[in-house]
Amino acid sequence: MEATKQNAPGEIHSTEKLYMENTLLRISGALFCHDPKQAASRTGEIEINRGVTEKHVIIRPDPKLGQPGQLAHKIFVALIKKHSDYGRPIRKEISFTRREIGKLIGRKEWGGKDSEQLSRALHEIHYTFITTHFKKDDGRYVEHSFNVFPEIMLERREFASDPIEACTVTLAEPIVSSLQDEHFTCLNHAMMMRLGTIGQALTMRLFFHFANHYDGRNPARLKFEKRYDDLCAEWLGGLTVHQHKSKILHAQLGPHLDQLVAEGFLTSYALAKARTRDGFVITFRPGETFFRDYERFYRQRRQGDLQFGFRADQREVGEPLRVAYLFMEKRTGHPVASVAFVPSKDVETAKHLLAALNFEEMAAFIDYALAEASRTNFAVQTLGGIKQYLAGYLALRQRRVADRLRNTAREAQQRDEAERQTYDQERRREASRLLETLPVEERASIEQLARDRAATFDGGSLYDKMLDFNRVRVTIERHSDRLRSLEQWKGESAV
Repeated sequence: MEATKQNAPGEIHSTEKLYMENTLLRISGALFCHDPKQAASRTGEIEINRGVTEKHVIIRPDPKLGQPGQLAHKIFVALIKKHSDYGRPIRKEISFTRREIGKLIGRKEWGGKDSEQLSRALHEIHYTFITTHFKKDDGRYVEHSFNVFPEIMLERREFASDPIEACTVTLAEPIVSSLQDEHFTCLNHAMMMRLGTIGQALTMRLFFHFANHYDGRNPARLKFEKRYDDLCAEWLGGLTVHQHKSKILHAQLGPHLDQLVAEGFLTSYALAKARTRDGFVITFRPGETFFRDYERFYRQRRQGDLQFGFRADQREVGEPLRVAYLFMEKRTGHPVASVAFVPSKDVETAKHLLAALNFEEMAAFIDYALAEASRTNFAVQTLGGIKQYLAGYLALRQRRVADRLRNTAREAQQRDEAERQTYDQERRREASRLLETLPVEERASIEQLARDRAATFDGGSLYDKMLDFNRVRVTIERHSDRLRSLEQWKGESAV
């Protein structure tokens, strides 16, 4: 006998859009473990859709940290929501402060324990390696290997034991490219925030499948079926597969599915014995919340233009963190990936420097400052140690700008002179050709005037040259209206 739950129409909640890139949506189910007792011990390779070329996914958790857990899932959803709010153009970075991420994941207080849990959760995702095989719209099969968050930058007050003050993470390049191509699913974030992590994971996958099957007609007939054991493996990170229906409905999935019914996302769900082999199949039927969300924003799911949020985050968190990390890299010679964190003092100094310099100039300034410090054997330890070289760098930059302007002006003048010489040569050739076409009387008059002007030269080759020169010169003087002007010549030369 089926176990079925019916939905009663509920209150319509306000919706907020969350844009989940489709590859992330597919892998997130297997990526996160929703059993807090097992997550840390799961270090083995996770493989889903083995043998299915266009859907094959391999996930390799970190051997020390294990599979990303429930907190990692909460942080993941919170960061993707913030990235969604950035709009377009699609950005690679997501920045946040400790207060902000605490609020997003429902932490009212924030202390050292919370900070270390955040750090661990971020690194659980960071160190998990993923390989995907998918079939693109044009029929090509594509393999991508990546970390969801390939780079994490942390700010702590002073020591490694201090709480995290701010953080910037980057999204994998394949994810960013896919978002740029508008391969994403639009989700109701406001509703998801009222759910637990299992409810969120179920919502993401069910919305994706409902939307793919819905053609706008016969909503009452829309349903989606999934084997219970496959659902546990592919959607819920390897959740324990129970053999008894009562256990599944009362102690595992049932409470989460009941909440989706109460939210109106599902109108019903049913758990029944599988027909072909042992196990269960769950049948899901969408409710009014799904159809309302689909009509409200899924059909028009294009992300909006860039909002001020990204610029503010870059100014207050992202760029200062990157400058502080860049300084550590250049000072120590170690790559950014090996820097565990930067102190708040360096981040504040970076903000001061960014008020005077563009972010793009920071690498050049740090190189200049470290070179100047080495001349006096000053062993710089903090970013504050190079502030003293800012005035010198600005003066050097001003001199370089002035030099570039002078060089640009000189080069422009040289180009103009060369162009004028070329034009003069072309004009003389044009005048010579014109002279040959003039009436006999005019040519004779020009010839006589040219001889008079060259008369001061006593014969020889110099006289002949001056005679030729003056023939052309007199022709130009008398018939300039029949020759191309400099502007006309330039226009014709540009064609």
